[in-house]
Amino acid sequence: MTYRYILFYKPYGVLSQFTKDTPTHSTLKDYIEVPDVYPVGRLDWDSEGLLLLTNHGQLQHRLCAPRFGHERTYWVQVERIPDTAALTQLQEGVMIQDYCTRPAKVRLLSAEPALPERDPPIRFRKNVPTAWLEMTLTEGKNRQVRRMTAAVGFPTLRLVRVSIAHLYLDSLQLGQWRDLTSNELQLLLNLAFAGNSRNSQRRS
Repeated sequence: MTYRYILFYKPYGVLSQFTKDTPTHSTLKDYIEVPDVYPVGRLDWDSEGLLLLTNHGQLQHRLCAPRFGHERTYWVQVERIPDTAALTQLQEGVMIQDYCTRPAKVRLLSAEPALPERDPPIRFRKNVPTAWLEMTLTEGKNRQVRRMTAAVGFPTLRLVRVSIAHLYLDSLQLGQWRDLTSNELQLLLNLAFAGNSRNSQRRS
């Protein structure tokens, strides 16, 4: 079997699946004509950015396992400008429903990142400023980033995933996909299966 490893820049309004169960949203099938690949994790339909797809089932399983804890980085546009207290809360962990999030790396960006315009654009309120955060998480609960920023009083307006571990969005255009390079793939396999090697060494 030939394995495929694909990076895709998912636009807003695209479901992270190939089956079309609603007429109002596009799916991955509208962009990727590669059979039998599936997303590793997901991005909500109203989120944008980097999505990894593969037909390597064991890799997919390991990357989705909560204990794996690989980093995912997001650029997050929020309503109003978060203060130091809110940033500290996000960094240390906040309660969302009955769960406390793991510590995260969070910083206020000094300028709006260079991103294509969203279609449709975010709602604009003349008297309410917005800010951009960079948030790096090691977990992926349902709508976690949005729930985290809402919990500290700064609702998310736009959410873009810009990296997964060492894989980055910067070489892709909106709606474009590409195969991983050999170096990217080797680093990903090393990261995902490093525990197997250590366990083998302990048993030998």
